[in-house]
Amino acid sequence: MSTDSWRRWLPFLNWPRPDAALLRGEISAGLTVALVMVPQSVAYAGLAGMPLVTGLYAALLPALLAVLFGGSTRLSVGPAALTCVLVAASLTGLAAPGSAEWVALAAWLSILSGLMQMALGLGGFAWVLNLISSPVLAGFTQAAALLIMASQLPAFLGLKGGLAMLLHGAMPDPVALVSGAVSLILLLAGRKFAPRLPMVVLVVGLAALVSQFSGYSAGGGAVIGHLPSGLPSPYWPGFPGWDALGSLMVPAMVIALVSFLETASSAKIEAQRDGKRWNDTQDLIGQGVAKLGSALCGSFPTSTSFSRSALALYAGARTGWSVVAMVGFVLLALLLLMPILQHVPRAVLAAVVIAAVSSLLKPGLLPRLWKVDRVEAVTACVTFAVTIATAPRIYWGVAAGVLLSLAHFLYHRLHPRIIEIGLHPDGSLRDRHLWKLVPLAPRLYALRMDDELDFASASVLERAITEHLAAHPDVHHVCLFAQPINRIDATGVEMFIQLRSTLAERGVTLHISGIKLPVETVLRKAGALGDSPLLRMYRTDADALAVFRAMD
Repeated sequence: MSTDSWRRWLPFLNWPRPDAALLRGEISAGLTVALVMVPQSVAYAGLAGMPLVTGLYAALLPALLAVLFGGSTRLSVGPAALTCVLVAASLTGLAAPGSAEWVALAAWLSILSGLMQMALGLGGFAWVLNLISSPVLAGFTQAAALLIMASQLPAFLGLKGGLAMLLHGAMPDPVALVSGAVSLILLLAGRKFAPRLPMVVLVVGLAALVSQFSGYSAGGGAVIGHLPSGLPSPYWPGFPGWDALGSLMVPAMVIALVSFLETASSAKIEAQRDGKRWNDTQDLIGQGVAKLGSALCGSFPTSTSFSRSALALYAGARTGWSVVAMVGFVLLALLLLMPILQHVPRAVLAAVVIAAVSSLLKPGLLPRLWKVDRVEAVTACVTFAVTIATAPRIYWGVAAGVLLSLAHFLYHRLHPRIIEIGLHPDGSLRDRHLWKLVPLAPRLYALRMDDELDFASASVLERAITEHLAAHPDVHHVCLFAQPINRIDATGVEMFIQLRSTLAERGVTLHISGIKLPVETVLRKAGALGDSPLLRMYRTDADALAVFRAMD
């Protein structure tokens, strides 16, 4: 295998050799991200229904594998809000949260979604990710953010059950409520007024100290509790049975797609900043390998955090060495900080999640979509509504949005834009009826189809021409301005041959202007462009217009 091949499959071989100056900056950036990563990882593990320490496991080996095998070198891979809530939604009803069976099923979710991403990357199928359009992701994100915040309210209020406990006379824990509220205020204020400060770690650290020395944790307060120190042990989940495995396939597919869209949003910014093309294929492979690594640690599917990745760039990260440094600091936290974290109130962790997820809420997004395209706005609203209605099975919201987007796409493909052409005073060819233009020439029907000539559009084009001829029997010339047509399939060729035959029977001359070479090549191979006095072809629209002026 050549050196270039090795560098392609092992992108870390392209990293610059570190020197003292580079390492100082990378270690500083890694520490900055780790200060946010450690408390967020613990909080997000709870969101996924996992043992809290597995959040740190997901921030260790998966982050390292993603940067070693991915094309983007400064992504913060680990626990992420949307992926964690999808994990919890996928496993609800299959096992008890935090149980050994839940952990095993979460590991299988990570394996399945990781294998899907690797298969898409190795096969060059990154385009499949386009199935989730921006409106679908927007609707799902808004709904998921609200559901995540609602799921944190019991811990935020200090309730030992769900919010339904309030209906049965249960009262919030005043200490938990105050600690959560103060933490939330500090986190939101820090994000707005002091973004450089590692506010998350400061709030969590201060809460741990207050909880320990005030006796809140020792007195039975709702705190994180014991967290095992040290590295994760190698883990392989037992086979859950074909029925359970089958029930994980759709959620795994949604996790694979949604988590990589999270990755794409950060990776594109990094690529633009470096002036390079984003290597989506390599990042798919890297994200898939990271998920497999997470499963082998007994953890859950990982993703890319947009906020932490942006923080890495903001902190001056330049290469993958910053991620290696971050992993080192997470490792130190696993070895040294677990006794401190066990005193953190769960209300503070809930505040960490709510503060992080609140940035996903964009109330003005749907009104802006409505102004751009009402159908896409409806798609976003349906995705939002189905996500809320099917909770906790929220992945059906994404599925419904994708189906609606595909239906909208098919509708447009089956109803191509076909217009009759007229010459505008500015010299351009435009919709004759919209701009109230005169025909290009007497007894001429000039039209343009802004689409491919394939099975979806061929019959529509044929119908447009035949209906016009039936309504205007005096037409002797039909001109197809073919420049927008960049592809033709067998159905299009068959229709074209039939159209030529129909026009010839009526004695109508067919003019074709600006046909693209790939389309012309296919038609010539099919024998559809045989010489005839009733077929005239023009290389440019100007050539065709000159002929029509002479006809006039």
